[in-house]
Amino acid sequence: MGKMVLLDGASLTPADVERVASRRASVRLQARARRRMLRSRRLIDRLARGAEQIYGVNTGFGRLKDVQIPSRRLVELQTNLIRSHCAGVGEILSDDQTRALMLLRANVLARGNSGVRPLVVERLVEMLNRDILPRVPSQGSVGASGDLAPLAHLALSLLGEGDVLMRGRRLPASRALKVAGMKPLKLQAKEGLALINGTQLMTALGTLALLRAENLARHADIAGALSLEGLKGSRRAFDPRIERLRPHPGHVASASNLRRLLGHSEVERSHAGCGRVQDSYALRCMPQVHGASRDALAHVRAVLETEINAVTDNPILFLKERELLSGGNFHGEPVAMALDYFGIAVAELASISERRLERLTNPDLSGLPAFLTPEPGLHSGFMMAQVTAAALVSENKGLAHPASVDSIPTSASQEDHVSMGAWAARKALRILENAERVLAIEILAACQGLEFLAPLKTSAPLEAARRALRRKIPRLTADRVLSEDIGHMTDLLRSGEILRAVERTVGALI
Repeated sequence: MGKMVLLDGASLTPADVERVASRRASVRLQARARRRMLRSRRLIDRLARGAEQIYGVNTGFGRLKDVQIPSRRLVELQTNLIRSHCAGVGEILSDDQTRALMLLRANVLARGNSGVRPLVVERLVEMLNRDILPRVPSQGSVGASGDLAPLAHLALSLLGEGDVLMRGRRLPASRALKVAGMKPLKLQAKEGLALINGTQLMTALGTLALLRAENLARHADIAGALSLEGLKGSRRAFDPRIERLRPHPGHVASASNLRRLLGHSEVERSHAGCGRVQDSYALRCMPQVHGASRDALAHVRAVLETEINAVTDNPILFLKERELLSGGNFHGEPVAMALDYFGIAVAELASISERRLERLTNPDLSGLPAFLTPEPGLHSGFMMAQVTAAALVSENKGLAHPASVDSIPTSASQEDHVSMGAWAARKALRILENAERVLAIEILAACQGLEFLAPLKTSAPLEAARRALRRKIPRLTADRVLSEDIGHMTDLLRSGEILRAVERTVGALI
């Protein structure tokens, strides 16, 4: 489970998100953050009792912002807000995604600029720790005023309404809370709005996708190195003198990985005098392409590291000045654009991978048996695996069209420009899943290709990768159902098992 994560609204990291979402680390509200929230809440209570019209505290929402609500109906106002905004549809978020969403929403509120009671955050945290997860539909957000519908479904469970998963079992929220000894919350002034105004869906999905993509980038270097060896390519293009003349950080990192992965190889020595001047771009330009994707992911990381600790609701309370300001921090454009960039970066890792795969399976280009099968004709080998990779790469081309260039007005044109950040996040995940499978197919094919070069051996780290694969997936000596192999290899990639085997021989890859 790991070390407990303390929420203060300012110091959460992507690694913390992964620990809570995937490894079920416990969460607690920091004591200092709790005291800050109490001071903020006292100010909200004073403002709510006054005659001044304050958006979200004693008014309607969106186009109804000018309708003032009597003080006796402020609790009803917040409850109505949550119920009315539960209009999400589509596939339910996974447990990991829901946990990340809950964590990020609690962290935002812990900052103390939203004016909610500490009890609201403590209830979210308690549900996380007890594995009581709201059922949150993934569709329905346009990314401003934040991810309203998904966050409303999250908030609904705090009221004891809707359904939840309690330790994997679907129950009415009212029943789950009762079993856990918790009472449904009665939301006070501004608390409903504070729970749903923000970018936490797109940020949660984006953060989990980023961590997987960074893992994928390291596997891209491993896959490329395996393919280069199987195709008897040259590592001269990865000479450090080349990168010094164009020192993009991602290029430098990828080239360094490739040099370490390819060192001391019998395969390379066997064709030292072959006379080939240059390899194809898919081999020779790996540092440039993989590196550009790495640099894009570094930008995405910087955006998400800011966003997971950002106050993104409205209005925002400034305790020192005793003032509430209406602004637009809920607008998801920074995250939407970053996740669109993410999609392009990950799609390119898959695109160049598929081109290496084509060279491995094409006997006119590889010098290996056709489709990497010992008896071409009788057996088709990796023929259809390459077709599958091509289909996934083509699908990614459509998905990589940016979501953030689209906008459609909502709320009677009060919300007249939106980010579509939730869609950017959801399709980024689809691109990533496709890319993981393409890289998995390449690794399978590259190891098969290398084995045709026996008794020549590749480098120690690449041999470690091949052995780790073969412990789970046997060599393809005759045709069988390849979708199962692809699934197993994708699991190996996602788990990092291949990467760990490599790093035990050569140290941590960048």
